[in-house]
Amino acid sequence: MIQPTFEPADLVNPIPPLNRWWAYACLALSMSLVGSYVALSKPLVLVFPIFLLAWLRFGIGGLAMLRWLKKPPGEPPITPHTRGLLFLESFLGNFLFSICMLFGVSMTTAVAAGVVMSSIPAVVAVLSWIFLRERIGWRSAAGIACAALGIGLFSLQKVDTGVAVDSSGPLGISRALLGNLLVFAAVVCEASYVVIGKRLTEGLGPKRISAIINLWGFALVTPFGLWAAWSFDFGTVSLPIWTLLVFYALAASVWTVWLWMTGLKTVPASQAGVFTVMLPVSAAAIGVLFMGERLTSLQVVAFGIALLGLVLATLPQRRPAQA
Repeated sequence: MIQPTFEPADLVNPIPPLNRWWAYACLALSMSLVGSYVALSKPLVLVFPIFLLAWLRFGIGGLAMLRWLKKPPGEPPITPHTRGLLFLESFLGNFLFSICMLFGVSMTTAVAAGVVMSSIPAVVAVLSWIFLRERIGWRSAAGIACAALGIGLFSLQKVDTGVAVDSSGPLGISRALLGNLLVFAAVVCEASYVVIGKRLTEGLGPKRISAIINLWGFALVTPFGLWAAWSFDFGTVSLPIWTLLVFYALAASVWTVWLWMTGLKTVPASQAGVFTVMLPVSAAAIGVLFMGERLTSLQVVAFGIALLGLVLATLPQRRPAQA
């Protein structure tokens, strides 16, 4: 059995400082956009059914990225293996992630779901070591631990809604336990999205990856979207909601995916996983700035720990002196 080697990633694969910081900025902005549109999409969920919302999102994103589907000059042809990875990227990262997360959260509490979601950086690191053979430096390992601890503490401080949760489930399994298992399945899907994306960036450009996996997502959700659209009254949707829908579609299908794939082209997947801490940070910031929510002192400390993990994972390593 191969044991993980804890060595600084920057010493094994040196990255030019300018490229490294540009990649970090892309990853951070991608997760920040995810957090912002998750927070701002609450009005959309109240208007559109889930599958219809997803179908419209992929459709609008596909129109925006239509030119990105064309093979650029100099890019190698897509092999059957790469086609399979592109399908898995969309199926796991877009389709199955949404299903597991939505149904999982409906069966468990927001607090428990948040704690389970805090394991994303650690799961990304494990999958990166298993499938990509990435070496995890001590500083990256410490960053992963701080990210998980910080987001876990933040989730524990969320206020419960007071709504009773039905404890009965199929086959005698607790609904709460089943919900937590589904949320963890969503975590594995998200971590797989990061790892597969790293492999895809080795041969394809970020724009084409974004366009193809969006097209797969549109194909997968189309039957459910058409079924939801059949009985939906589109005339009741106001202009501000349509405007918010366009922003949501562009942010979710175009900007965040392109930024994430651009950063992954340079940064190891295990290190990129730490940037998922920006998702709850930006979502909380939107809640405080625009929705009148407040943070407790412990939540501020939790975010500080999570951001410390981000600093530890991204600071350049000092190279040893050569003889």
